[in-house]
Amino acid sequence: MTAASPNNPVDLADLLAFYASAGVDEALEDVPVNRFAEAVPKPAERMPTAPRESSAPEPRTAPPRLDGRAVPDAPAPRPPTSAVPDEAQAALAHQLANAAMSLDELRQHMAAFEGCNLKATAKNLVFADGNPQAAVMLVGEAPGRDEDIEGLPFVGRSGRLLDRMLAAIGLDRSSVYIANVIPWRPPGNRTPTPHETEICRPFIERQIELVNPKVLINLGGPSAKTLLNTSEGILRLRGNWRVHTTGSGVAIPAMPTLHPAYLLRTPAHKKLAWRDFLEVKAKLREVS
Repeated sequence: MTAASPNNPVDLADLLAFYASAGVDEALEDVPVNRFAEAVPKPAERMPTAPRESSAPEPRTAPPRLDGRAVPDAPAPRPPTSAVPDEAQAALAHQLANAAMSLDELRQHMAAFEGCNLKATAKNLVFADGNPQAAVMLVGEAPGRDEDIEGLPFVGRSGRLLDRMLAAIGLDRSSVYIANVIPWRPPGNRTPTPHETEICRPFIERQIELVNPKVLINLGGPSAKTLLNTSEGILRLRGNWRVHTTGSGVAIPAMPTLHPAYLLRTPAHKKLAWRDFLEVKAKLREVS
């Protein structure tokens, strides 16, 4: 459509066709609005003096559309959803977790559990990897793309870095046990919501209880905050021994440290994780 000028007036039919193709289907004002003019307040309308038969608001009439069709009334606003985890699903997660007498049973219960929305978008349940009889258990936050495809935790770039970190203190996947707080990958690798974390918490707590490691390593802030019941940041938590207490009352020494994915983004902090892993190595000598 060409620009309007005294020698080239705008054809109304062309203008309406242009508006329709652009998706304009509703007339808002009868005259153009000058957005630069100072707004003048409209005079207040007088309230009706006659009493109403009902206190309910009268339905609003929708403005006509340019195509002649009626505009449907806007739907009533929906009440805000609660951020508190679904109590029934949380109770079911606790029930299934506590009923598991072995890691195999726990895995079966988690595979059958439908109370976490992440399961609908994940390809696989990422349960664990390594040796369930190991003295060291590592817990991350949630699976990523590679982990979701293979069904194993820490198999991508973060996993390869973790393998090198373990090898530096004489450990490998045959001498540790690895799991995540969340066993299903969040879509797009987004951060799990508090709702999702609380729904999955009973499973990872029972998993730790069944493995019963001598030392627990929390990889990253979300794992540390969830399992150590703290709100402190990981840079403040790391390097300091904490305690994770199982449902049966067993106290397990826990070392919060930096997540391998964070170290890939911030290589300068690898020295901090190295110190943390040296602390783990020394602790293993004490508890052996």
